[in-house]
Amino acid sequence: MILTYAIGDIHGCLDKLSALVRRCYIDAAGQPMRYVFLGDYVDRGADSRGIVQFLIDLQKANIARDVFLKGNHEDLLLSAADAPDFFEERWLGNGGGETLESYGLSGAAEIPQNHVNWLRTLPLSFDDGQRFFVHAGVHPDRALDQQDEYDLLWIRKPFLASERDYGRLIVHGHTPLTVGEPDIRANRLNLDTGAVFGGPLTAAVFDASEVGPRRFLQAD
Repeated sequence: MILTYAIGDIHGCLDKLSALVRRCYIDAAGQPMRYVFLGDYVDRGADSRGIVQFLIDLQKANIARDVFLKGNHEDLLLSAADAPDFFEERWLGNGGGETLESYGLSGAAEIPQNHVNWLRTLPLSFDDGQRFFVHAGVHPDRALDQQDEYDLLWIRKPFLASERDYGRLIVHGHTPLTVGEPDIRANRLNLDTGAVFGGPLTAAVFDASEVGPRRFLQAD
């Protein structure tokens, strides 16, 4: 039975990510495992460059096993890299300045091409048959296979207020929590515990025996 470790918004917090990945590995105790990262690897925190390289290296070490989803901040970075005249100011206003500082660069178009190319490959969602993993959430008026890209990356309302049964537990981040603990509801689980704002970085541990998380792991 494979264990799934879903990890919430990282935002350049490399020390917390390194510690949490070690805790997940120890927790698995040799069982088959995979990571599902929910996006927002870059911006606001101190080491976005280090995070992207860490995840690229992790993917190479665990080929075809782990899942790396795109978040709205990766989308902002790519838009700024492709069309800086139109999008860079918006990106900088959402934490892009810290990302550029971590690279030692002055503009998004200068970010190393291998990092940009990797960010372009990131999928928007992952369905394991029991859980639907996504960055921001889903629109409650649409089926899971008919979701809009904007909603998957950016939605808050009406998703957060909905009590709809989607046939899957929606596992998401994007909306930072201030209490340092995940928010679990009947139909969704928010794993953004505000790591970049001083909170912990959180992983939920899942297996096939039940839909909900077996436990949570954190790194402060």
